[in-house]
Amino acid sequence: MFLPRQGSQADHFREARMEHDVAEEWAIIVHGGADATPRREYGHVEVHLQGLMVQASGWLEHGMSALDAAQKAVTELEACGHHIAGKGASPNMNGIWELDAAMMDGPSRNAGAVSALVGFLSPVAVARSVLDHTPNVLLSGEGAAELGHRYKHTLVEDPESYYDPSVKEKLPPNAAGHGTVGAVVLDKHGNLAAATSTGGLLNKTPGRVGDSPIIGAGTWADQDVAVSCTGEGEYFMRVAAAASVAARVRYGGESVQDGAAHVIDEVGGLGGKGGLIALGKNGEIAMPYNSKGMKRACATSSGRLDVKIYE
Repeated sequence: MFLPRQGSQADHFREARMEHDVAEEWAIIVHGGADATPRREYGHVEVHLQGLMVQASGWLEHGMSALDAAQKAVTELEACGHHIAGKGASPNMNGIWELDAAMMDGPSRNAGAVSALVGFLSPVAVARSVLDHTPNVLLSGEGAAELGHRYKHTLVEDPESYYDPSVKEKLPPNAAGHGTVGAVVLDKHGNLAAATSTGGLLNKTPGRVGDSPIIGAGTWADQDVAVSCTGEGEYFMRVAAAASVAARVRYGGESVQDGAAHVIDEVGGLGGKGGLIALGKNGEIAMPYNSKGMKRACATSSGRLDVKIYE
């Protein structure tokens, strides 16, 4: 039995801001993973990301909440098949598709996540149900699937025909592939949210869980900054990457760009590769990475719309 999540003072504060305090400025950043390599062609990815940013601009301009926009953007990234998440995910070493996802609402700090989820079209949608309908933060395996069935999330009827791995080359077990997708959003009411979804490392060990569904490691949002990470998750967990960006901003007085860059430097210092996207409460954007490339895009109410792979 799943008990409903109880509302908090932060929930009521966020709702009151949405009714009475319209800030008007908005921004969104998305990523499709830090697996970009110069030998691959990404024109189709760039076209999709640009279209997604145009769509997202409309959502936010018309007042969609940060949490809803983050979920919707990640759902689109899961469904497109261009990344190692959702439709583009690869099976683990036993031939099973185990997927992870997380969402976090900045004002309330409410979060929901799933790991080792099997059989659902949109892992981030199931993570949203954890956030909305349970007192828990993270459900795994059969428990996550039970919740998905309870709230009638769409099933993958035939995994062999549905999944279309975005990296089809023959790779050795546990070969790096950082195709995680994510979104961070600032809405017109000044609220922040983050969402992340992944198929994990290519040919991963069964049961392996990376940083994406771990709140504070791969996903974070509070009143000051929202963060979504991509890369070799074990390293991001070891530095609590997403929450560390927020701590540097809140307690260290660093800018979002400096805080994000320092965290990626820390990941690199341990030998890890990857990147992250971070968005501040005033719309400051950061997209650092130490891999060969990172698929990413952003759009803002000031008219900025960027899509980048390598620069």
